[in-house]
Amino acid sequence: MTYKMELINLKKSYNNVKVLKNLNLTVNDGEFLVILGPSGEGKSTLLRTIVGIESLDGGKVTVGGKDVTNKPPNKRNIAMVFQNYALYPNMTVYENIAFPLKMERIGKDKIKAKVNEVTKLLKIEDILNKNVTKLSGGQKQRVAIARALVRDPALFLLDEPLSNLDARVRYTSRQELKRLQKELNYTFIYVTHDQLEASNLADRVAVLHNGVIEQIGKYNELYEKPATKWIGDFIGTYPMNFIDGGILDYAGKTIGFRPPWTKNGNDIKAEVNLIENSEGNYYVHGNVNGNSIVIRTTEKYSIGDEISFNLTKFNIYNNGILEDVKLTEYYKNENL
Repeated sequence: MTYKMELINLKKSYNNVKVLKNLNLTVNDGEFLVILGPSGEGKSTLLRTIVGIESLDGGKVTVGGKDVTNKPPNKRNIAMVFQNYALYPNMTVYENIAFPLKMERIGKDKIKAKVNEVTKLLKIEDILNKNVTKLSGGQKQRVAIARALVRDPALFLLDEPLSNLDARVRYTSRQELKRLQKELNYTFIYVTHDQLEASNLADRVAVLHNGVIEQIGKYNELYEKPATKWIGDFIGTYPMNFIDGGILDYAGKTIGFRPPWTKNGNDIKAEVNLIENSEGNYYVHGNVNGNSIVIRTTEKYSIGDEISFNLTKFNIYNNGILEDVKLTEYYKNENL
């Protein structure tokens, strides 16, 4: 199978600090892939090495089956949308979008037709003569995407393009970006630390940690079956709970469970130390043999109360690695 893009054993260091460590990743044609990870894990570095802004210390980048590792950025046919949009402040919207075509010495009529096509698609044809310094954040974001689209690249790299927008504009921009990608069947590689963006946009999510892709899959797969304790702790509004496996007769192992995977019962006991209310549910924080846990419940508790509960399902970890997934009798009874 020929992938749209393949990264093979990528290595990159700064001052003897290894940022990418034999990183491997394949991206399918027409896929919306999100690279997710906390700040400082090297997400932006990865994008810059893919597009060719920074050189690699080792490894290979292929696009459409062709090795582009040693090619300059303008020869890779990859478009990048930066976090700060990188628009030219002395130019109008039209001039910004047309600029990459002008650099390729394409005729004025073809440039005009292409610019009109992408601006109509992004619904910004009414601001073509405005200077970009007069635009809102949402408009600047669409102009930056239009400038990338106009080149008709093999794939798009997007470096947290929604992070500078307020919450409401971010919501509508996510919808628009997903619609655009599916409508045109483009390949998008999107970097973010925002799990809401990842869960709403991605066909697959690749989690970057410690210089490698630690797990890749649909967001729900990462939530339900994190491959490592680190992924379980990172993914989710609340981190996965981890308790000693001996509590449920799995001595030497670690039990992992999510806040909703509980019901009233007597298997596990904890003392309440914090309560949060969210849309009709209570998230109760407690302590189980020195391990902090959070469970979701519709019942109201007070700080200092003792709670007891059973698990409907849980994961078993051995030395931090997922070993098994268990559905209990309580889960089976609820899903008859």
